[in-house]
Amino acid sequence: MTHSESTSFSQFVPRLVLVVASTSLLIGSLACGARSASDMSASEKKAIADSLKRLVVSTYDLSKPDPVKRLMSLYPDSGRVISASGGVITTTRPQLEQGIKAFWTYVGQNMRNPKWEWTSMTVDVLAPNAAVMTSTYRVPHLTPTGMNHVIGGAWTAVFQKRSGRWVIIQEHLSDVQSNLNLQMGQMNMTPQGGQGGH
Repeated sequence: MTHSESTSFSQFVPRLVLVVASTSLLIGSLACGARSASDMSASEKKAIADSLKRLVVSTYDLSKPDPVKRLMSLYPDSGRVISASGGVITTTRPQLEQGIKAFWTYVGQNMRNPKWEWTSMTVDVLAPNAAVMTSTYRVPHLTPTGMNHVIGGAWTAVFQKRSGRWVIIQEHLSDVQSNLNLQMGQMNMTPQGGQGGH
């Protein structure tokens, strides 16, 4: 090996080591960043599940003011938001907000002394920044005429953590009133000669 070849080789080796080291660090960082639920401890998953439950329960506290603004705080400020309810799908935040405003205008504001009750809530943590929640709920209240009334249903929501904040990116809501199987079951349990009601 000539002197020039030796010099070139000696300059090449450090560069090669640097490239290999940089590549290894990049692969390692990507591997660490792509954690799944299987890489998480039970306590980590429980902490995320508990925080999401607290977030949802607090947001749906109907004793607090400005319900539409509070409910919309669960969703991203921009970008796509998939929401399915009553056989209709919306894909943007403005569409979703319009639906929530309509619900509160025609239903929510007519409820007297409403209380949102969660009858079940299950959270599966998929990754450090992703989770899915499925819950059932009921909202007992009085109608404007003073009659007892209850609405309820089931809700599945996919949460993603963005910039340190948990938001819903997809959801599906199913009202009890729209469940024909449940309606038939309730009709079959109504005593003959009796009057059905909520």
